[in-house]
Order: sequence, then C-alpha cells, then structure tokens
Amino acid sequence: MENEALELYHALNRGVEKRTIFMDDSDHARFVHNLYEFNDSAPANNDRRLASMIELRSQSLVPRDTIVDVHGWCLMGNHYHLLLSEKVEGGLSLFLRKLNVGYAMYFNEKYKRTGTLFQGRTKKIHITSDAYFLHILHYIHLNPLDFLDGATSWRMRELEDAHSALAYLDEYRWSSYMDYCGRKNFPSILTTALYTDVFGNYRKTIASFLRDMDLSEVRPFLLND
Repeated sequence: MENEALELYHALNRGVEKRTIFMDDSDHARFVHNLYEFNDSAPANNDRRLASMIELRSQSLVPRDTIVDVHGWCLMGNHYHLLLSEKVEGGLSLFLRKLNVGYAMYFNEKYKRTGTLFQGRTKKIHITSDAYFLHILHYIHLNPLDFLDGATSWRMRELEDAHSALAYLDEYRWSSYMDYCGRKNFPSILTTALYTDVFGNYRKTIASFLRDMDLSEVRPFLLND
C-alpha cells in the first residue's frame, strides 16, 4: 500500500438470518444519511434534523469532527460493505456501533418489529496486502451485479455481457461507484483521493476489468477449439 500510515478496513454486516434490511429506497437513503450523520465525534442525536438527499449530494454541509474516512461503500438487499480508515483512536468501532444501532432503531420503528436486526458485530477485515488493496474497491462496487441477470457469476470472473454490466453499475446509486466515476451522487460522505491517485479514470478501469471477464469475447474461440 502506498500510504503506510493508513490502516484500511473492509467492514461488512448483514441482516440476522440473512433477512432483508433495505426494503425500499427510503431505507437506502436513511442508511446513507447515517453514514454522514454518525461520522462525528459528537454523540448520536436522534433529535438532530436529517440532512436532505440534496444536501448530501452537494458537499456544502457544515464541517464536522469526523472519526473515520469512508473510502468506498455499497448497500445491498440484506447487507452492506464499507471501506474505512480511522481518523481518531477508536473511531472505527464507535462509528460502526452508532451506525448499526441507529439504523436498527429506525428500521424497527418503521416496520413495527423488535429485536436484533444485524447478525452480530460488524466484520472488520484489515487490508494488509497490495493485492487486497487494489481489488477491494472493485469488489465492493461490483456487488450490485448480483441483481443483474447474466452477471451473477462475476465473482468467478465470468460475465455474459460486459456492456450490460457496466450500464447497470452506471445506474446503481446505492454505492460510491458514481462518485468515483465523476458523477456526484453522495460526495459528502466519501473520501476518494486514496484510490483516485491509484486508478485515475475509474470508469475506464472498471470497464476494462469487466471486459476481461466477458465470456462472449472468448466463447467463439472456445467453440472452435
């Protein structure tokens, strides 16, 4: 890794018994808000006004005493992925605890349920190798391909149509992918400098990555072999 002082973590958690934790877009939006709201050394305040989606997309919010940097994120149906580094000692655990508790309180109140929402403590994987560092942002951003027919084998580096996969990612707003591609989605919650320095034009990087998986490119040769 280029910045030896930076401790980078892949954080992920899912719903208890793999239950869906994002039922609709308003749930996604609330979690995005929480990524902003709870990234603060101040205690969580349920009475604080919710930042609007317009504000979260504007980068014009009042600066806060943030405790982590969010380098990447993606929300799926029953789980989430975050790429984080600490800015203060203990910031990672504090942020994840506030994030999970705050979202669970919102979800349980909205859907009139009780009990645990997440399956346990958020898993935190320390990224210690260059290979993992270079792969993890792509992995997080490619997760939405699980929703696309013909793309669910992407983890095995197999795709039916790279063009369709790229088009799908371009329209999936519940991740940091758009912001990395230069389209303002939720830039107020994101720190892109670390990976922008590595990849440059991120959309071109992903497009090339997907083309390397495209079975349609190699299938004619395999059939004639």
